[in-house]
Amino acid sequence: MLVLKNSGIDLTSSETRTLLGFSLLYSFLVLVILSVVTFLYYQFQKDLMLQEKRQILQNYSNDFVIRLKDLHVNIDKHNIYPRNEKYESAIFDSDKKEIFSTLKSSNISLDDVIYSSGNQIHFIKEPESYYLGSKYIIIEIPDDHLWFEEIKYKMIISFLAAFLFMILIGYFISKLFLRPMRDALHLLDRFIKDTTHELNTPITAIITNIEMIDKSLLDEKLAKKINRIEIGAKTISNIYEDLTFVTLNNQIISNNEDLNLSNILKQRVDFFKSLAIMKKITFKLNIKDDVFLFCDNKKISKLIDNLLSNAIKYNKISGTIKIVLSENSFIIEDSGKGISAENLATLFERYTRFDKSVGGFGIGLNIVSLIAKEYNLKISVESEINIGTKVSITW
Repeated sequence: MLVLKNSGIDLTSSETRTLLGFSLLYSFLVLVILSVVTFLYYQFQKDLMLQEKRQILQNYSNDFVIRLKDLHVNIDKHNIYPRNEKYESAIFDSDKKEIFSTLKSSNISLDDVIYSSGNQIHFIKEPESYYLGSKYIIIEIPDDHLWFEEIKYKMIISFLAAFLFMILIGYFISKLFLRPMRDALHLLDRFIKDTTHELNTPITAIITNIEMIDKSLLDEKLAKKINRIEIGAKTISNIYEDLTFVTLNNQIISNNEDLNLSNILKQRVDFFKSLAIMKKITFKLNIKDDVFLFCDNKKISKLIDNLLSNAIKYNKISGTIKIVLSENSFIIEDSGKGISAENLATLFERYTRFDKSVGGFGIGLNIVSLIAKEYNLKISVESEINIGTKVSITW
């Protein structure tokens, strides 16, 4: 009989994983959207600044054109390139080749009327006449970035506030969507518990009554039928124990004590002998007497049962199962199908099944790993395809 800590259902871990996955995806999308919006706002403010500077640069370019025209007309009198402390300038010909320049920037684009590059703002003008062969006039002024300083903190604060607000909304949305899943899990969990509870009594009664039958008094045909019933009942019993452990693991109290592992192992082998006989599997036992282990009887029996069940289930007809128990180790080795090296890495993960032709839920070895972890038992697995699998547990 299982002893429970409480009858509540702990869905925190599954909810947390789901919530975390949704939150990461949602946060990433929010960051992308807010980054795009922030960039567009930055570009908008930059364009506003350029429009404000455009009139100033237009006036500077008009002044420069007048002075350039004067130089063009009076080139024979003086040949000093016009300069102004308020701006820098350059002239380019129709092939976009530099004629003369006082610009601080070396990379100039002649495709835009006005643009900002680095710490400079450039304004492009095409004069009506080709003074000194110039097709393009470039006016350059420094960008003091005052406009950016004014909006920088506003953008940062708005970005963080919007991000936190969207995360808060996402949290409540996720909790809202998780509620149906939580209700469904509660319902499923209750169904499994009720079902396994209802199965326990009749299964125990069937196994107990079959074990009380003296099969030597039965004819061969009836004995075979009784054996099939016994095998079916024990299979269902093992499934029941697995489901109970999975659904109630967090609530089961461990009644740890010094147990005679040798006797428990012999009892569990006897329990599975009828299953092994059906496949003509032979047990080869080397069990040291009076090996003790401090643990819970139910849990260590479940660990042994699942290893024996797998050794029988995945064994070949007329195969063997070697069981060795020493002072600090327990080894079970079968002559079955074996497991590939790539599948060994995920062998103990829940719901992992490599052979769908054999029945099961893929939870047996996961239960083994959980029990082993609880009692600091070390598990190692060696396997070769079509040769067999060896599971070693040490402490």
